[in-house]
Amino acid sequence: QVQLVESEGGLVQAGGSLRLSCAASGRTFSRKAMGWFRQAPGKEREFVAAINWNGGSTSLANSVKGRFAISRDNAKNIVYLQMNSLKPEDTAVYYCAASSRYTEAPVSTPFYDYWGQGTQVTVSS
Repeated sequence: QVQLVESEGGLVQAGGSLRLSCAASGRTFSRKAMGWFRQAPGKEREFVAAINWNGGSTSLANSVKGRFAISRDNAKNIVYLQMNSLKPEDTAVYYCAASSRYTEAPVSTPFYDYWGQGTQVTVSS
């Protein structure tokens, strides 16, 4: 059984920071891509960040470039999303995702096979 468990999100003021983590268990993802997506109410799930198997390559959505960063610790099977300078428009449910097929950092949902349960991030103005 593959499980991706996100850390608790939370409520943060605009301009603040928050770090999300995602722990993978049941299967080793150290050689596969992992990513973060988010979904706001009434909107489709959108790409946020992705990282390749060894952390050497990352992709970020234009809306979060310069503010967010993705990293991973393969020894612990954990991927992180550091979010700085948060804005109200970052409010969404954030999902961790893992690919069983790709080693690089894909930016679309079909490339990912496993998903976490999601964690709410709310940014107040």
